[in-house]
Amino acid sequence: MMLLNFTISHLWHQLQSLYEGFIFYYAAAIMSLYVILAIFSALAIRQFKRRNSFVDYKSILNSPHAPGISVIAPAYNEGATIIDNVHSLLTLNYAKFEVIIVNDGSTDDTLEKLIREFELVPVKFDYQERIVTRPVKRVFRSTNPAYSKLIVVDKENGKSKADASNAGINVASYPLFLCTDVDCIIEKNTLLHMVKPFLEEKIRVIAVGATIRIANSCEVDQGVLLRVIPPKKLLPRFQELEYIRSFLLGRMAWSQMNGLIIVSGGLGLFDKEIVINAGGYDHTSFAEDMEMITRMRRYMEENKLPYRVRYIPNSQCWTEGPATLKVFSKQRTRWARGLIQCLHVHRRVIGNPKYGIMGLLTYPYMVLFEWMAPFLELTGLIFYLVSGLSGTINWTHALILLLYVYSFSVAITTIAVLWDQLTFKYYDSVWQVMGLCLMAIVEPILYHPLNVFFSIRGNYFYFTGKKLAWGNMSRQGFARRQAAPVQPSEASS
Repeated sequence: MMLLNFTISHLWHQLQSLYEGFIFYYAAAIMSLYVILAIFSALAIRQFKRRNSFVDYKSILNSPHAPGISVIAPAYNEGATIIDNVHSLLTLNYAKFEVIIVNDGSTDDTLEKLIREFELVPVKFDYQERIVTRPVKRVFRSTNPAYSKLIVVDKENGKSKADASNAGINVASYPLFLCTDVDCIIEKNTLLHMVKPFLEEKIRVIAVGATIRIANSCEVDQGVLLRVIPPKKLLPRFQELEYIRSFLLGRMAWSQMNGLIIVSGGLGLFDKEIVINAGGYDHTSFAEDMEMITRMRRYMEENKLPYRVRYIPNSQCWTEGPATLKVFSKQRTRWARGLIQCLHVHRRVIGNPKYGIMGLLTYPYMVLFEWMAPFLELTGLIFYLVSGLSGTINWTHALILLLYVYSFSVAITTIAVLWDQLTFKYYDSVWQVMGLCLMAIVEPILYHPLNVFFSIRGNYFYFTGKKLAWGNMSRQGFARRQAAPVQPSEASS
């Protein structure tokens, strides 16, 4: 018996030593990668600022060579905000564009409000189903010339944003389309900023993304952003921190390396021809934005066509983030399920040199440091609890590692917030910026564990086949103020 106990104790110590070493090197690897991404992001933003310091966007606005853009916005039960946001889309500053609202079988008064506000009537439309979707019932246009750019598509509910987006692509008449959400507030000059990479790159650009921010607590009037204010509620404020860090540091770096595989569904400009050739959005996917870019890139790589996926650091879109834990849990569970679904569907890409940097770098990174991270954090917590209860833990090493990871998390988030403010100056008060920086101190303790839990929950949903619907996010609307618009300085350039 003593020999058995000695053997078990010896094996446990060996396992503990191996696991502690693995966790240490894994943490060191992911933090090193964050530093590398931050460096690439800094280079990309400096290059972007230098190129745009002398750009006259009026030349794009007046250029006969600027391509037409179809703005596609799926809507499902968005009656609370639909009117203001459609008005906002119709006021975009661009010469040749159309706005396509896809009513995806809403059960509220979304369609009725659109018909009444914009004087819509059904019209005959040559609908060509280049991408298969749920049936389109009617197409509406306005009898008022002021809304001549507006098209409203009424279709059967496809149970996904992807199906509604595909219907909008089928209706779109221009070579580029901007996919967004009707709850988003888009800057007036967004199309001018986002079309620029399509015009200036020598190699074909197939998609362009831009930074998205949280609009909760911002002052908005009739879909126009008047003043940028950090969210006052705790949960949306954490999301603002997360968005600044992930968009400014992560996606700018991947864009610089041409390894970007996510152009947010909230704001992305796409080459319609490539999207159609790649098969459109996958209506079964819970990560349609990542899945779409992956298939576009696969199409280009498999046909040996040179291409770029670009990202611009300007905040061009503000969206209402979930303000309640119930809605937030649905969103993050869906995102996590979408990630593992996309990785599984495109598993042949992982480590495959045929797919260039996407196969050799981006997808392995997503597997090792996006998908695996929540599981390693959970198992690490369990491991240290067991070690603590059994009295075999080295508390000095454990606390040093914890402080190491925590300090890095606070530092990288604080740097991202300060960098964002120094570069783009969206907030008009130093106290607003300091308030966000202080939130970085408690984010790893209060907010990050929620993301870990919902990530694991999303994987559980995927592997057990539990149903998860697109659903309605229960919008709460924005603060209003009757005043002259105060546009962020960079967005109005």
